[in-house]
Amino acid sequence: MKKHTTILPMIIIGTLFFIFGFVTWLNGSLIPFLKVICDLSEFQSLFVTFAFYIAYTFMAFPMSFILEKTGYKNAMAIGLGIMVIGSLIFIPAALGANFALFLLALFTLGTGLTILQTASNPYVVLIGPIESAAMRISIMGLINKGAGVFVPLIFTAFILSDIPNLLYADLSYEQIDALAQRLVLPYIIMAIVLSGLIVLVKFSSLPEIDVSHHDDHDDKESIFHFPRVVLGAVALFFYVGIEVIAGDTIGLYGQSLGMENATALTSYTMVFMVFGYIIGVLFIPKFLSQKVALMGSSILGILFLLGVAFSSNESSSVSSVLWGWSSIGTLPNSVTFIALLGFANALVWPSIWPLALEGLGKYTAQGSALLITAIAGGALLPLLFGRISQLSGDMQFSYLIGVVCYIFILLYALKWHKINSWK
Repeated sequence: MKKHTTILPMIIIGTLFFIFGFVTWLNGSLIPFLKVICDLSEFQSLFVTFAFYIAYTFMAFPMSFILEKTGYKNAMAIGLGIMVIGSLIFIPAALGANFALFLLALFTLGTGLTILQTASNPYVVLIGPIESAAMRISIMGLINKGAGVFVPLIFTAFILSDIPNLLYADLSYEQIDALAQRLVLPYIIMAIVLSGLIVLVKFSSLPEIDVSHHDDHDDKESIFHFPRVVLGAVALFFYVGIEVIAGDTIGLYGQSLGMENATALTSYTMVFMVFGYIIGVLFIPKFLSQKVALMGSSILGILFLLGVAFSSNESSSVSSVLWGWSSIGTLPNSVTFIALLGFANALVWPSIWPLALEGLGKYTAQGSALLITAIAGGALLPLLFGRISQLSGDMQFSYLIGVVCYIFILLYALKWHKINSWK
């Protein structure tokens, strides 16, 4: 695809990535909110992430077949339609404060996002030179995490603006019902916006990507014969797990420290992710290769996790400089290190995708689906984190499980992405 023809696809795909971020990072605010209105333990509340991200595991390969049959543009429209249904399920869930319905709604939203992610990520990789794919994905990440910055703030402002200490109060059944019903209007608006995007995508001139010029790999029988894709999925599994832990548990951790407006803390992690993506846009591939970006990200992640586990819960001068402008004020050092994980995580997704998908040809859709199934890490690892935290009684130290995640990412950067055969 010629360079001048990439502008329109990037605009349309960028709009979709904003929706990805809006829907995905709303979970960080929903967790402490649903913990109150549905009377959940910290472990139970993390089923919010499980229901949302497990959809990627079950639906990725079925969605890849839809993608192969309908093409990229039609598949994106179908994914948006499924998300409309998921948004509408939130209405009866909120009216009844029914946690099971909330989980069904989240699973449905995750299903719609599965097909959108399966189509859009390889699209961004393949519409230009493979060497600069991480730069293009970083642009999408800026848009995605930009939405992640604003969503928790918007949620807190519109849902909890007049009752900032509500998440720590003992509420009557009438107050809980009234609070739950505040979710109805936002999800009606979301359904309307998603419906408008279906029209935008369906009737746009978004071109199909062409993979016919790549090697068809007649010697390969399935996507599982591509070690760099399989191992890339393993690395992404651990990446998504630690990304979700960093973004979606920071509110719970802040809540455990008695911080006001804890539902807004996800924004702080997203701010640092935005900074990381800016580096990706400016420096990849001219000054920074995708491999080096991946190595640096994993090393920084380990260092920041050590900071989370072993720093104090007091505010420091560094925290004052970083957060003195914010509505919450200065943050405890340990919370600041959780937010800094956003910076370490930013370039992992953009770097792994092009390293894994390069030259797959007719297996591109299946390769994308396999990588998307790895988003299950966002379903399983936060639950593991929650269980360890619950059993140990020490949420702060439990963040060290993320070290394992970054070790696997580092291994992919150093060696695994080069493996072309299992022999």
